[in-house]
Amino acid sequence: MLIEDLRQRLAGHGAKPAHIQRVLRAWVLAQPLESGRRLAENVLPLAVRNDLPALSADLQTLASLSAAHQGEDGSERLLVRLADGQTVESVLLPRDGLCVSTQVGCAVGCVFCMTGRDGLLRQLGSAEIVAQVVLGRARRLVKKVVFMGMGEPAHNMDNVLEAIQLLGTVGNIGHKNLVFSSVGDHRVFERLPQGPVKPALALSLHTTDADLRARLLPRAPRMSPDELVELGEHYARDTGYPIQYQWTLLAGINDSEAELDGIVRLLKGKYAIMNMIPYNTNEGLDFQRPSWEHATRIARTLHQRGVLTKLRNSAGQDIDGGCGQLRARALAGEAEARPANTAVLRRILKG
Repeated sequence: MLIEDLRQRLAGHGAKPAHIQRVLRAWVLAQPLESGRRLAENVLPLAVRNDLPALSADLQTLASLSAAHQGEDGSERLLVRLADGQTVESVLLPRDGLCVSTQVGCAVGCVFCMTGRDGLLRQLGSAEIVAQVVLGRARRLVKKVVFMGMGEPAHNMDNVLEAIQLLGTVGNIGHKNLVFSSVGDHRVFERLPQGPVKPALALSLHTTDADLRARLLPRAPRMSPDELVELGEHYARDTGYPIQYQWTLLAGINDSEAELDGIVRLLKGKYAIMNMIPYNTNEGLDFQRPSWEHATRIARTLHQRGVLTKLRNSAGQDIDGGCGQLRARALAGEAEARPANTAVLRRILKG
């Protein structure tokens, strides 16, 4: 379902733009659609009021809670069931954040991620994306939304931007607190500056070696790390938001001194933040998480060499919270994970 479908449904009952905005605002804020007696009886047209119970029921089916797993760090990973029975994952983050999914599955196929193992199953509609925010807000305060869950937002651009537009207006979320995450796609840099709500941007870098990046992200658009950073810097300067570069630390693969030199070459002096995230161990994927001491040394070294670096512990480490794991376990009925993908790892290590 699209947000535009909701607008058309309300308009079909005689709702004016102001009425539609009131109902959508109540929904996005996780409030009852009638939002009190005065709104229901004195503001909305009768046909709209009569449809509110059915509309509310339909909206609740867009994203319902299938399972919730609390993390010791204050995060909560949600397995979200969609109206057609498919599932995606959302994560309530510490400090009032929420990570949402934009696709069921993913076509990029990052070799260290569970989400893309089965490819792309379908796109999420814009209303389904927002419904994850509504579900999260029903559980706790949400002031920041990151589009960093299952899927590549750039591959579902229209629906993601429609969701961002709603969240950045009636959803009461600051534009810099809407974070569009991408592996890098020219459409991102073409489309995001055009909208009235310009989100912050997070770019998955993971390595400064173009050949290694092609092996880690085999179906991502062929964009070199240098080009990605150049485009990111232009967007950062235009919007006034620093680019958040994402780097999943994989032991023995992208944690070398050569990579540190490459990061300094690319990012020193840029309007950027490097987010170093030690790999979140996935069953069935034969990659290793570096020691916390090694990760700390990397972050400290980069900071000392002029690159603002934050070492982040991926939310939900204690509950195997890597994106796609909760859904994979549910689909498998807690069966044993598939054998480790050692062949992929060997290709990466050998180059």
